Amino acid sequence: MPRFFVGSPPDDDGIIEITGDDARHIALSLRSSVGEMISVCHDGVVYECELLHIRAEKVTMRALSSRRDSSEPPCRVTLYVANPKGDKLDSIIQKATELGVFRVAPFLSERCVSRPDAAACEKRRAREARIALEAAKQCGRGFAPEVAGMTDMRSAVNEAARADIALFIYEKEKEMTLRRAIAGKLSPGVTVSVMTGSEGGFSPAEAQYAISAGLIPCGLGERILRCETAPIYVLSAVSYETEL
Repeated sequence: MPRFFVGSPPDDDGIIEITGDDARHIALSLRSSVGEMISVCHDGVVYECELLHIRAEKVTMRALSSRRDSSEPPCRVTLYVANPKGDKLDSIIQKATELGVFRVAPFLSERCVSRPDAAACEKRRAREARIALEAAKQCGRGFAPEVAGMTDMRSAVNEAARADIALFIYEKEKEMTLRRAIAGKLSPGVTVSVMTGSEGGFSPAEAQYAISAGLIPCGLGERILRCETAPIYVLSAVSYETEL
């Protein structure tokens, strides 16, 4: 059954309206008919809806039932990722969405090679939101992750530190492994932040700041992972620990 995301729940009469590209997709691409059923998601809740009126500019439906979506992981994970070169961030957002991330928050660290200005960041943010939305649809999630605006390292650290478990992925950490940091600690409802670096990793000063703010430095073993591989590795480990 087709699945779409909306920004608000049904009104008091159970009515939901969809406009824009999704309305055109329902009306023109799917060639849906009045009376057909589609699934609509809002904030992790799936509404099974009957189509009432179909036009390319607006589709109206009535929610007949609702349920909490079982595809959402028990822990809410925010990924803080240092801005990488090229289109690597697009791939990270897509794969992180498939792995159940709640939010992706890019930031600029000292060793980021790609340093887009504010206008460029805002322009690409719409594309990044679409990537997260399409990935959420594809993998059957009940929630499309937010992709936050670009921020600086210190702001990202200070925000990440507010999570119940704040992980700082650092290649020079040899004692605390990721396994030790999360084993037995990821109970339902726990919030988790994961901070990963760019191609050049973190500077010693950045690492010290993150650790002093309360983030847990974690190593990922003897192999040095690429900046686009490390976040997927960590999210996979969290998913395994909480869901499998």
